[in-house]
Amino acid sequence: MIHLDTTFLVDLLREARRGPGPATAFLEVVAEQELAISVHALCELHAGAELSNNSAREQQAIQSLCAALTIRHTDDNLAQVYGRILATLQKSGRSIATLDLLIAASALVDEAPLVTRNLGHFQRVPGLEVLTY
Repeated sequence: MIHLDTTFLVDLLREARRGPGPATAFLEVVAEQELAISVHALCELHAGAELSNNSAREQQAIQSLCAALTIRHTDDNLAQVYGRILATLQKSGRSIATLDLLIAASALVDEAPLVTRNLGHFQRVPGLEVLTY
């Protein structure tokens, strides 16, 4: 299983309109893998859609994209993993946004790498395998 971050999914949505790019090419490389999105990344996508000029079109694009993905909801392990990551990052003075912490924790709970363009945040998370494209 591979978790997909919001940045990757936004790039995929843009490439669907403009034509293939690096995110689409990455998908071809991992075509045999199960692809997942945390409910937290899905929340970010929907917030972005609501802020767009054409919310209905963006919501439809998100639904189409997510139909091919496994949506990962939280489980009992998420809170402990989140707390550990938050404490570690705060102690080092290198905290990241709350939703990024939740996305990272979800990937760690599933023992899955996370695909993102946001290396600056996610590479700070101990034990998280970060992939880029």
